[in-house]
Parts: sequence; structure tokens; C-alpha cells
Amino acid sequence: MRKTVYLLSAASLCGCVAAAPPPVEPIAGPGGNSLVEPVPISLAMEEIITAGVRQHLKNPIAAKFGTMLAGERRLDGRHEIVVCGYVDDKGSPGGNEPFIGKIYPDAENSFELVALNDVSVSGACKAAGLAMPDVKPNS
Repeated sequence: MRKTVYLLSAASLCGCVAAAPPPVEPIAGPGGNSLVEPVPISLAMEEIITAGVRQHLKNPIAAKFGTMLAGERRLDGRHEIVVCGYVDDKGSPGGNEPFIGKIYPDAENSFELVALNDVSVSGACKAAGLAMPDVKPNS
């Protein structure tokens, strides 16, 4: 009788194990961009950003970086960190230029500059959930 009770108890417990639900992808925002979860910019991340942006400047040595915001997300199954900020490239008119870029942690922290000093930068940053403060151009 005890063997029967033990077997029935063991059999009933086998059905109680549940698998973890699959991770939920973020809901797509305007223009198909997913909102990011804000993250602090570490010194290592700042180095990746500044080195990546400097490659596209006329005077990279004199460039000074201003406010930068970052956020991470998973878009189309790929982990990325979206970065928005300002850079003052002394070699170009207009002073502070907005930029948006992406860091891909799954690809050895490779950096991709999406846009620099373009009218679409502010809108793209806002769509991702990184509202950059307005900066007056240097005179």
C-alpha cells in the first residue's frame, strides 16, 4: 500500500514542473523604434562612443563632447545600446552637433554612428526614449 501511495505522489509531482516563459521583446514605438531602458555611461562606454564619433569628425583631436545619454534594448533579437549626445567639432561651423549611435555588446562592443549633425537626430533620440536637452550653437 505504501509503495502505491509513493508512486502516486511521485507521479502527481512530475506534472508540476513548469518551463520559464520566453523573454518578452519590447513593444515597438513610433517608426518601428523600440524604447530603450536608460543606462549610465561608464568610462569604458564613453571611450567606445568618443572613439567612434571622432572617426567621422573634421578635427577629431579638438573635439569636445557634451551631454550624452544611453539606453539599451533588444531589437529584432539583437542587443544594442543607443547613444545620443553632442560634440563640439572645432573644425566645423555651428558648434555643438547632435549625434546618435549604437553600441553592439554582442559584437565586441562595435560602434555604429547612425547620424551626425542631422535634423533627424533629435527625433530619433526622442523616439528611442532619450530626450536630449536643446543646446544653443556656439558663437
